[in-house]
Amino acid sequence: MELILKQDVQKLGFKDDLVSVKPGYGRNFLIPQGIAVLATPSAKKVLAENLKQRAHKEAKIVADANVVAEALKALDIKIVVKAGGEKLFGSVTNNDLAEVFAKNGQSIDKKFINSGIIKRVGKYEATVRLHRDVIIEIPYEVIAEQE
Repeated sequence: MELILKQDVQKLGFKDDLVSVKPGYGRNFLIPQGIAVLATPSAKKVLAENLKQRAHKEAKIVADANVVAEALKALDIKIVVKAGGEKLFGSVTNNDLAEVFAKNGQSIDKKFINSGIIKRVGKYEATVRLHRDVIIEIPYEVIAEQE
């Protein structure tokens, strides 16, 4: 079953992508949730026209994403958490990184950050997707809180 995505779907595609999925997934989840529409010939023509009109706007969006990427790469991120030795009391997640980015003036939704769940002190890398063409690796460090 061919569908046109109306929004980004993790591990499936980005907005306005033409994807092929199993019929049950499309009929029972994607279409009722408003995430996708059937890829009829007329819908494909409308999509092609929209993509053509949006091509020049896309270049500006990518340029803005690259500016944000450079600002994020310049950050020295240290997350201070309570820990007993090497193990953390709790964990460091995408939400914690999103809060650190927000404090530094970069508003990034936590669903675009992929760091996994960190349960130990140390150095890690997070993948941040700012645009479908701009995906960066951000190094950060988890440090135990001093008493």
